[in-house]
Amino acid sequence: MFGRGPKFAAAAIILMAASACRSGDRHARNFPSRVDPAALHARYGDALYSQDAEETLIRAFFEDRRAGVFLDVGAGDPVKNSTTYYLEKHLGWRGIAVDALAEYAADYARVRPATRFFSYFVGDRSGLKRDFYASPDRDFSSGSGDDPRGGSYQRRQVSTITLDDLLGREGVAHVDFLSLDIEGAEPAALAGFSIGRFQPGLACVEIHSAEHGRAISEYFTLHGYREIIAYRAIDGINRYFAPAP
Repeated sequence: MFGRGPKFAAAAIILMAASACRSGDRHARNFPSRVDPAALHARYGDALYSQDAEETLIRAFFEDRRAGVFLDVGAGDPVKNSTTYYLEKHLGWRGIAVDALAEYAADYARVRPATRFFSYFVGDRSGLKRDFYASPDRDFSSGSGDDPRGGSYQRRQVSTITLDDLLGREGVAHVDFLSLDIEGAEPAALAGFSIGRFQPGLACVEIHSAEHGRAISEYFTLHGYREIIAYRAIDGINRYFAPAP
């Protein structure tokens, strides 16, 4: 996760959804037609951990369902700005967190007992080495070394892995929620992810440019997913995708 400015005031939203859960489906298919901030705040309160409204949107989509499985790629700090900490701490979810910064490992071991943390550069091939640029405060670390603040970096090499290889090695057969925040490397990570095999019920992907957003949308559309357009009014940084009803 990387810095994005102040928390959206619109983090208090409710999904007045045309929500259908088909018989036999693994996930509720929530494609809201509008949002009601007052109703959501009454039900969920303010987001506790995520940087903006992500946590609230995720909770509303799953309707605070318990005991799911998440995959958090570019996870960053285990608590601060996390899209998955609420799921683990308050709803009993478990999952895998991946970040190129190995420094996070000790904190995950200490405060995230239901999360398996791994330090890799996620991409479309496993077993390579990639340059990674670590910023002193960690927030603007990336594979490109682009820091809008003009900061300094420590260059290091990090082993690559595909999500297919990581999940297969760890015995994960299904993912309920996928979070991707890896500073423009999301298309390469998705190229190494068999979405039809793991079938996430919701994916939250950070978007960095119009071109990047088109590539992400094309990937999900080709694999039978649809963007939840109504979420754009709440979260202008990420795009949210769910299996098309």
